[in-house]
Amino acid sequence: MHLFDRLAALGRFGLFTTRVIRRLITPPWEIEEISRQVWLLCSRCALPVLATTTPLGMVMALQGLVIFSIFEAEQYLSPLISVATFRELSPVLASVLVAAQGGSSFAAELGAMRIHEEIDATEVMAIDPIRIHVVPRLAAILLACPLLNLLGSLGGIGGGFVSAVWIKGHPGTLYWSELWSMTGGMDLIGGQIKALVFGAIIGLVATYEGFFASGGAPGVGRAVNRTVVTSATTFIVVNYFLTSALFGVPH
Repeated sequence: MHLFDRLAALGRFGLFTTRVIRRLITPPWEIEEISRQVWLLCSRCALPVLATTTPLGMVMALQGLVIFSIFEAEQYLSPLISVATFRELSPVLASVLVAAQGGSSFAAELGAMRIHEEIDATEVMAIDPIRIHVVPRLAAILLACPLLNLLGSLGGIGGGFVSAVWIKGHPGTLYWSELWSMTGGMDLIGGQIKALVFGAIIGLVATYEGFFASGGAPGVGRAVNRTVVTSATTFIVVNYFLTSALFGVPH
C-alpha cells in the first residue's frame, strides 16, 4: 500500500500542477496580489542571498589566487568566479534560500487557510481558490527567483573583488578587464533559466503541500518541512541535468 500511496500522491500532484498552470497562463490575473507577494519574497530573501553568495565569492577568490599563483595565471581568477557564480553558485544558493524563506511561508499560509477552512469557504462562494490563493504565489516565485539570482551573482562577483583586490592586493583593473574573457551571455542566460525552473519547482511543491495540508497545526508543520526538503532535493537533482543540457556541450 505504501507504493500505491506514493503513486496516488504523485498523480494528485500532477493534476494539481495541470490546474495551476492552466490558470497561470490564462486571465484574469491578480496583479496586485502578485506584486505584493513578489515584494514580500524579495524583501525576505535579498539579505540572506547576499549574506550567502558574497562570502562564498570571497572564499573562491582566496582559494583561486593560491592555485593560479602557482602557475602564474592570476588573470583567470575573475573569469573563474564569474562562470562559477553565474552557472552554479547563485542559482542554487538563491533558490535554496527562497525555498527556506518563501516556499515555507507559502506552505504555512495556505496550510493555515486550509485548516481554518478559508479555502473551503472560498469554494463555497463559487470563487476559484487556485486562481485566488495559489497562482499569485507561484507567479511571485517565478518572478522573484531570477531577480534574486541576479542579486546573488552580483554579490558573488563583488565578494571575489573585495577578497582578491582589497585584501590580497590583486590588481583591480586586471580583475574587471578579464571578468568577461571566459564568460559569455549563455552563462548569464543559463543561470536565469535555472533560477526560473527552480522557482517553478519550489512554488508548485509549496502550494501543493499547503493547499492539501491536514491534521491541524502539526499538519501545517509537516507541510512546511516537506516543502523545504522536497523542493530543495528535487531542484538540486534537476540542476545536474540542466547543467548538462545548458553547459555540457562546448558552445
